[in-house]
Amino acid sequence: MTTLSYVESGTGAPVVFLHGNPTSSYLWRNVMPSVPGRGLAPDLIGMGSSPRPSIEYSFDDHAHYLDEWFDALDLSDVVLVGHDWGGALAADWASRHPSRVRGLAFTEAVLKPMTWEEFPPAGAEVFRALKTPGAGDPMIDMFLKSLPPEYEGMYPTPKSRIPLLRWAQSMPLGGEPPEVVSRIEAFDGWLASTPEIPKLLITFEPGPDTMWTQPMIDWMSSNFAALEVAHHPVVAGHHTPEDQPGPIAASLTEWLGRPARGTRQPT
Repeated sequence: MTTLSYVESGTGAPVVFLHGNPTSSYLWRNVMPSVPGRGLAPDLIGMGSSPRPSIEYSFDDHAHYLDEWFDALDLSDVVLVGHDWGGALAADWASRHPSRVRGLAFTEAVLKPMTWEEFPPAGAEVFRALKTPGAGDPMIDMFLKSLPPEYEGMYPTPKSRIPLLRWAQSMPLGGEPPEVVSRIEAFDGWLASTPEIPKLLITFEPGPDTMWTQPMIDWMSSNFAALEVAHHPVVAGHHTPEDQPGPIAASLTEWLGRPARGTRQPT
């Protein structure tokens, strides 16, 4: 078993923070300490300080290593908080372990297969290039340079950036890749049919690289059971925990503080 690196703070019921691409658990440094409970934030396999085995770094690979991490720590009664691909992994894990889940919260997460027309035009252009064989590598450097320099230091070589490129190429656009689309469709069905599990979307006024368009938020609001939207009238780009950590922590703290978050009906 390959053990994922993780950071931890606080005590109480577990709140697991899952990062996406091209970041690490460092993404949550200004959110997790302010949220009540036992906060845990792993580095996904091949990312941050976690090991970098010779694997494909597919969605299935990430889910497998994350499953092992949850089991090694014997985590249950969990609230999951996910950004970007961390949101997809959170929903996927929850859909397969519903008896261990207390709630789900998302911000700018990958939660819906999209047509190319649904995706923001500037983003669609970037991801068409990323999905072109041999053409995507320089784009990863562009992604990293848009973030604090600590991230670039985590992925200094082309080999260390393979997981980042694989994530970008996995974006569910235009029905591709089909194995990722089918996995997302499966957990979307679960999110739609679980009114006993509270769910939270944390949204902001859109920045230039925001992924969640209003039609996408409306779709999630119409399709996910027991969903609440906490909107903040301040601007954030795609990496909301970097841009607006305070409002995210405040929304999570208020949501988690309600009596319903402390108990749940058996499934």
